[in-house]
Amino acid sequence: MCGLTGFLGGGTEAAGYAPLLRRMGQAIAHRGPDDFGVWQDVDQRIGFSHRRLAIVDLSAAGHQPMASPGERFVLVFNGEIYNHLDIREELKHEGLNLRWRGHSDTETLLAGFDAWGIEPTLQRANGMFALACWDRQTNTLLLARDRLGEKPLYYGWQGQGAQRVFLFGSELKALRVHPAFSGEVDRGALSLLLRHNAISAPYSIYKNIFKLLPGTLLSISLEQPEVNLKTYWSGARVAMAGVANRFGGSAHQAVDELEILLKDVIGKQMMADVPLGAFLSGGVDSSTVVALMQAQSTRPVKTFTIGFQEAGYNEAEHAKAVARHLGTDHTELYVSAEQAMAVIPLLPSLYDEPFSDSSQIPTYLVSQLARQQVTVSLSGDAGDELFGGYNRYQVTDQLWGKISRVPHSLRKLGAAALTQVSPTNWTHIAGAVDGLLPAALKFSNAGEKIHKGAGVLASTSADELYLRLVSHWDDPASVVVGGLEPPTLLTGNMPSLAGLGNVERMMALDLLTYLPDDILAKVDRASMAVSLESRVPFLDHRVVEFAWRLPLDFKLRDGQTKWALRQVLYRHVPQALIERPKMGFGVPLDSWLRGPLRPWAEALLDESRLKREGYFHPAPIRLKWHQHLSGQRNWQHQLWDVLMFQAWLESQHNGAQDLNV
Repeated sequence: MCGLTGFLGGGTEAAGYAPLLRRMGQAIAHRGPDDFGVWQDVDQRIGFSHRRLAIVDLSAAGHQPMASPGERFVLVFNGEIYNHLDIREELKHEGLNLRWRGHSDTETLLAGFDAWGIEPTLQRANGMFALACWDRQTNTLLLARDRLGEKPLYYGWQGQGAQRVFLFGSELKALRVHPAFSGEVDRGALSLLLRHNAISAPYSIYKNIFKLLPGTLLSISLEQPEVNLKTYWSGARVAMAGVANRFGGSAHQAVDELEILLKDVIGKQMMADVPLGAFLSGGVDSSTVVALMQAQSTRPVKTFTIGFQEAGYNEAEHAKAVARHLGTDHTELYVSAEQAMAVIPLLPSLYDEPFSDSSQIPTYLVSQLARQQVTVSLSGDAGDELFGGYNRYQVTDQLWGKISRVPHSLRKLGAAALTQVSPTNWTHIAGAVDGLLPAALKFSNAGEKIHKGAGVLASTSADELYLRLVSHWDDPASVVVGGLEPPTLLTGNMPSLAGLGNVERMMALDLLTYLPDDILAKVDRASMAVSLESRVPFLDHRVVEFAWRLPLDFKLRDGQTKWALRQVLYRHVPQALIERPKMGFGVPLDSWLRGPLRPWAEALLDESRLKREGYFHPAPIRLKWHQHLSGQRNWQHQLWDVLMFQAWLESQHNGAQDLNV
């Protein structure tokens, strides 16, 4: 795993671009502490900077920037191509007897670029990546991002006149080094943060700086400065093709094929020339990944988990039981509230732009724990999106078809009645009757689920229901001064998703939005901050395409989520070790904000400060703060959205040094 950055255009420097490129690269040194390189062509006003975390081919033969065998292309690459040896065989089969300098996947890609072109090579590539490539023949810059968006890539024009420059990089902190970078806050993007706790692609917190969408190839030149975007792989098209061409076998055959496919994928992702392990929470997804790793390993797989003393947030005991059964080399660390809260001052620099999924804290801590022993760690992310794991899918599946027949006016009254009782009190009530409920109706944090369920009742359509379920602030633009919420895939640019029912539409939209914008961004920044490569086997595009062919009944069955995936897991781990209510990977923010974090939060939410800074209308924020402190409501998520922006803004004003762990 690595970091890349660079620019096209701008003024020429007497000393060339190298000093500036070095500074831009140094800003993301944590992404690649093992090697550093720059490349420039001042005549063409183009420069690349690269930081390397050596995973495959640790020798100098993997040094970047790297030129193709025919010298046409120069590449900086961040990621892993798991089938690159297969690509080498294909090149050989076509009669290209290349003299390889080493065995890096970067060199393989460049040989493919020479032989087939960039897009055909990316179509063959199985992996996660972001890259920038200069075509010397056409004087064109090309940027590309992997199919599902595992690796980040920012870009945009900055500056004026002769100093106008096109910047790009793995993280915003590299772009900020360039003197042309303006850093003006995009208030529309801030509105998106309040809705989704992450800023939806293609937007970023800065005006005129964008995220490259997953599965997209960008081309640009000084002669043609308009950005040209081309989709080379589409999750929406895959979803529609999958439901139009369903898996025709039995449920048992589907489980067999899924296990064979996952074993192959995980075997390929265990490729590394450095120590490798896995995150293990004890849930279905991570346990499946670890079980299939251990089944293919001759030694105990290194597994890592963190625990909390607060029972409602602790999965460490479950992870330990799974690890003991599988025989892994397991490491766990129980984290105190003080240790977890010590991460908070690092968050503005870790995440570069405001990001408020509070599971960012344990994600960083477990990455830090794993990095003490390994350089690569596999995770179980994306199992929920592909196999139907979120409770909102069950809610929609079980309730929406029934309640949509009830007049909307009556449903609104019911929703209002449910929200009159605080989430805390609902949780207490649920606890009192827990022994009387069937397993399908037992949820952790029941009060929060009931309040979300009230949103189900008040919705006028399944699409509105989905937007409610994935929103923190229902009308964030009314909280942000001058905030006009820009269109996203959920509000103005929704793909057709023809042929998908309500539940599968939600799953597809999660795959296209929540997964890359939140989950994958969270894991990438947290792991790369400690120079740890995180791999996500479920996001092998073959798994994604197979999962979309499975009938919904193979995912949600008899009130159980992720049915097919569970059947694979139960072949390796006893069902009794797994079956329990779904638990999020979070921290007890609600009580922290009322206790040890209260002075910090109060300072950031001070009414006069909010007015002076001019980004938020204070009244709705102060109301939620007072209701939260009194225990009347639990507004932890909505408040954390605001607090993470405020902390980020303070770090910008203070000129805080970017994190290089």
